[in-house]
Amino acid sequence: MIEVKEEDLLRCPTCEAVNIDKGKNNTCRRCGSVIYKHTHFKTEKSWAYLITAMVAYVPANIYPMLVTKQFGSTEGSTILEGVIYLWKHGSYPIAAIIFFASIMIPIAKFLILIYLLISVKYPLGKDKKVNKHKLYYMTEVIGPWSMIDVFVVAILAALIHMSNIEIVAGTAATAFAISVFFTLLAAHSFDERLIREYRK
Repeated sequence: MIEVKEEDLLRCPTCEAVNIDKGKNNTCRRCGSVIYKHTHFKTEKSWAYLITAMVAYVPANIYPMLVTKQFGSTEGSTILEGVIYLWKHGSYPIAAIIFFASIMIPIAKFLILIYLLISVKYPLGKDKKVNKHKLYYMTEVIGPWSMIDVFVVAILAALIHMSNIEIVAGTAATAFAISVFFTLLAAHSFDERLIREYRK
């Protein structure tokens, strides 16, 4: 029985089949797709998605998330203004959930992904003590929870539909959804094998 080292195994990006590295011309044994080994630019795609997400996150916090139209007047509120409003009116659990889901979690994901992308390129001695796999999976688990704010806006817009009041999603809702989407893409495009490769 031939023993194959783990570093000689390649994963097909199309069908996820495991293949043995045969040199320059690697093709998937299952679907026939061409398989490339890591190049020098291993994190570019993740960086591109992450920067796009961070750029979209700026208008998501500047522009109104929720726009209320009542008796001819229009009033908008940002994410933070909505949290402060809920807190002042005693809705502490809802205010806390929206604050963590819409502000703390996205920022935490940005920082974790930035750390992972930098550490796999420029590893330091102390980085070996950090469990990067857990950090990576944390971004995967908490990712969808960032959409809570958008869901709240959608629910309010659907439920509150009276003749004298109308609630619509603001510009920030679109920007926030784009930010979350590209953050998920950044995490998904990050190759976990880089963590093992740079830990050596």
